[in-house]
Amino acid sequence: MYRIFIVEDDEPIRMQLKVLLEKYGYQGIVSDDFEHIVDRILEAKPHLVLLDINLPQFDGYHVCREIRKQGEIPIIMVTSRDSEVDELMSMNLGADDFITKPYHTQILLAHIAAILKRAYHREPSRTLEHKGVLLDLSKSTVSYEGKQAELTKNEMRILHLLMENKGAIISRDEIMNDLWQSDEFVDDNTLTVNINRLRKKLEEVGVRQFLITKRGQGYLV
Repeated sequence: MYRIFIVEDDEPIRMQLKVLLEKYGYQGIVSDDFEHIVDRILEAKPHLVLLDINLPQFDGYHVCREIRKQGEIPIIMVTSRDSEVDELMSMNLGADDFITKPYHTQILLAHIAAILKRAYHREPSRTLEHKGVLLDLSKSTVSYEGKQAELTKNEMRILHLLMENKGAIISRDEIMNDLWQSDEFVDDNTLTVNINRLRKKLEEVGVRQFLITKRGQGYLV
């Protein structure tokens, strides 16, 4: 689970962001100790910092500069001022991304997913096997007992996630969050369509009762 440290002095916004991130499978970390916020961030060892520019005690530029002295934690700067100067300052200080308030929450999530993918991407094994079902990531195909079907990018990502976590229930929110990393818009209806198409392709190669729905919880294989 990726840990995201939220540096935001407006408490309602801070807690809303924490709830949003945890809904999408992240661990949200917050603090109101702005006098020692750099220490709090470094102690938490987050995978990413969501850093507001306008803060009490020290502004976000100072915090970004101090974090960069200690390491390469990815930082997304957030500001309510739509200013090229803010963006330029942020990039010069070593921030990885910049977003302006007010933002659409799904756009924010897409920025977060893209930065995390860039920073922590690991090349996956090119094939996965479970119960005789073979997923070939290099060819984007699924096969079973000699029969093969081609998968779309989203179908492959869904099956990859489920097979990587075989036996565990994966929630719809977790799947949507994973699909967001492909930089495509995915909502609840889109996910349902992709799940149904994937199940149909599994049946085409002779696999039934492989992708199981746990009502109200998610899916597993």
